[in-house]
Amino acid sequence: MFQSRTLATVAMIAALSAPLYAAVEKVAKIDATVDLSAVKNEQAATFWANLEKDLENAIAARVVDRLMTEEPKPDDEGRVDGTRISVDIREIELATAFERELNLGDAVLVGQVTIADDTNNSNSDAYELTVSLENAKIVVPEGKKLVFSTDMTEAYTRLVEAFADGVVSRLK
Repeated sequence: MFQSRTLATVAMIAALSAPLYAAVEKVAKIDATVDLSAVKNEQAATFWANLEKDLENAIAARVVDRLMTEEPKPDDEGRVDGTRISVDIREIELATAFERELNLGDAVLVGQVTIADDTNNSNSDAYELTVSLENAKIVVPEGKKLVFSTDMTEAYTRLVEAFADGVVSRLK
C-alpha cells in the first residue's frame, strides 16, 4: 500500500515539475532580431550580418509541416490565428576551435524567445535560450597530428542549428 502511494506521489511530482511546452499546431510567423549596431568590431558585424535570416530559416526548416502557407489576417479583434515565434538575440560570441581549446574565447548564442498565440494562450511562452559549443575532449592517437581550424563557419552553423533545435524542442 505504501509503495503504491509513493509511486503515485513520485509520478505526480514528476508530471508537475516537467517543463511546459507549447502545443503549437500552426506557425504564422518567425522573426529573429539582432542588434548589430552594438557590435563594435566591423569585421564581426559583417560576419554576423545574416544571423537573423539564418535563424529564421533554421527554425522554419524544423517546423515546415506547421508553417502557414498564407499570410495570416487578423480577425475583427486584431487576433491572428497561428503562433508567432520571436527571437531577440542578446549575446553573440564566436571563437575558433583553437581559441576555445586555449580558453581564449567561446562560441555562444543567447536570446530571448517569445512564443505568442492570440487564439490559444496555452501555446504562449517566453524564455531565455543559451547555446554554446563546449570544449571537446580530444584523444589523438600516437603518431597522428591534431590541427585546429581557424575557420568559424562550422561553429557558426552549429550554433544556429543548436539554437533552432532549442526553440523547436519547446514547441512540442
